[in-house]
Amino acid sequence: MSAHVLIVGQGLLADFVHDQLSGSYLVKRQSIKEEIPEYTKLALVLHDACHPSVHQKAEERFRATGIPWLRGFVSFGEGIIGPFVNPNTPGCSRCADLRLIIAGEDRREMWEFQMRMSAGEGVRRDAWASRPGLSQMATLICNEVHGVFQGQPSNLEEKVFITNLRTLTNSNHLFLPDPLCPICSHLPDDAPELAQIRLESSPKITADGYRCRSMDELKEVLVKDYLDERTGVMNGKMQDFTLPFADIIANMPLFGADEGVAGRSNSYEMSEQTAILEGLERYCGIGPRGKRTIVRDSYHRLENHALNPTRVGLHEKEQYKKPHFPFKPFHPDAPMNWVWGYSFLQERPILVPELLAYYSLGHGESFVYETSNGCALGGSMEEAIFHAIMEVVERDSFLLTWYAQLPLPSIDLSSADDKELQLMVDRVREVAGYDLHFYNSTMEHGIPSVWGVAKNRRSKGLNLICAAGANPDPVRAVKSTIYELAGMMSRHGEKLEENRQKYEGMLRDPFAVRTMEDHGLLYGLPESEERMNFLLNHHRPLRTFAEEFKQPPTNTDLKDDLQDILKEFRRLNLEVIVVDQTSPITERNGLFCVKVLIPGMLPMTFGHHLTRVKGLERVLTVPMQLGFTKSPLSYDQLNPNPHPFP
Repeated sequence: MSAHVLIVGQGLLADFVHDQLSGSYLVKRQSIKEEIPEYTKLALVLHDACHPSVHQKAEERFRATGIPWLRGFVSFGEGIIGPFVNPNTPGCSRCADLRLIIAGEDRREMWEFQMRMSAGEGVRRDAWASRPGLSQMATLICNEVHGVFQGQPSNLEEKVFITNLRTLTNSNHLFLPDPLCPICSHLPDDAPELAQIRLESSPKITADGYRCRSMDELKEVLVKDYLDERTGVMNGKMQDFTLPFADIIANMPLFGADEGVAGRSNSYEMSEQTAILEGLERYCGIGPRGKRTIVRDSYHRLENHALNPTRVGLHEKEQYKKPHFPFKPFHPDAPMNWVWGYSFLQERPILVPELLAYYSLGHGESFVYETSNGCALGGSMEEAIFHAIMEVVERDSFLLTWYAQLPLPSIDLSSADDKELQLMVDRVREVAGYDLHFYNSTMEHGIPSVWGVAKNRRSKGLNLICAAGANPDPVRAVKSTIYELAGMMSRHGEKLEENRQKYEGMLRDPFAVRTMEDHGLLYGLPESEERMNFLLNHHRPLRTFAEEFKQPPTNTDLKDDLQDILKEFRRLNLEVIVVDQTSPITERNGLFCVKVLIPGMLPMTFGHHLTRVKGLERVLTVPMQLGFTKSPLSYDQLNPNPHPFP
């Protein structure tokens, strides 16, 4: 009887638990406002309804005194038990509530309800708080208490146990601590020493691949930690059986909306894992969740240690003057938030505007439209940086080709001598009815890049679909591009047919192209095909992979591949800047996330009114370097039409 248990709360649940524990422990009942007994080893906060204000007070008091605690309550016909809160570790009741709210369909209403309840509004006993249901909850709580006092780790750390009080069925749900939680998070302040990067050995799974951790290793944690219908960072998934490959879309609930993240491969299991990884990358890129931003100042005062924002391309002056334009002109004396990144060219930490390091889609102090361009997740820092560079290169080569209207060499896909690739091409043709055309869009740095076009052989659906890829192995670049093309071959065709008049209007008014989807669907119209004539109708002879590309390097360590790329970029005076976006929720499983900026390369934007080209002179000079033109282009010579990247 040496263990002291404190029960806070009134009602049947507290009564039942008190009666069951009293024979084994010293149990005291009181309100949250009273002084905590000196010898309390464990606290239980129990109610027949939802009392967020009491939970909030419990977090403050028990964290201050170092006492672990567990809650149980009833809310909207469900009994919620947990989490077991250890005051010294992340994962508190607020984190659990936040995950439960955001993963729910009525998240805004529930958030407002939670705020009202936290403010102390009266809470009635839940109508479904029946004696049988509360008795079952009490037994579960007491079993947990017995286990803890027997020295067993709690089953409810980072978890909540939910009882459906209508059916008395139970379910267990893992939640991840909120990195930004004001109660239990312990993020470090952003600092230059945290941005320092020293490349380390990162052995590849296979010599011809560019990954250092296998999906077989990651699949053990991806679904378990990140996909849960009630508390997950992703709360659902959908299989699309109409596409030529295994397509999974995972739903990532955000406070403002749901966002779909896709995975495509030759198996649904692999696609599910890829979709989860894509969602984690998106989660890390939304805003700083691994370090606390503390630098706020103007570029003028920080310029000796900071990236000049004009180097990444701004919108045109005329754009900023338009009514309702969502961005403000950049001013070197205007204060803004900055985060630390690392410049491989300068070999030192460098300050980067936070709005360039994370999503900046039109709010607050934003002066440009910045997307997830250059964000990547990897099983090591080296892997994440490598694939982030590939994304920047892929999109730069696509946009440069479009704006300069480069007549790229056509690639003979059958020349790859790759059975999987040929089967993919055949499947797209037979299942989806599209012919695939690929072009070598490699730029002056030499990283193999491809532009892919899917041409519809049928009268229904999108006429043309475009996508791009980049990889030291051009066959891998082609395969990844085919997966991207395939993702638009069904449901997007239906959207085009339903809204044809809208997209026909975009042919006449390019500034009516406002969203990512608009770009792809516009070129689904047969009438827009003539805009692709610079690429499609030059009747150039097909070129083999061997004629167009060098043999991929045979390094066994991803560090060596990355160093080779950085060396070539350094020769071209292209600066690679890396911002570490890794958050605790990915770091727990050894997953790293970065944002790569390469000032001067063309950033992908969606919405023709948000184009960022002027000031980025490579679009004028690289065509001449590659032999496509005899002299540099002028901005007036660039393609005035919206790009077709979907």
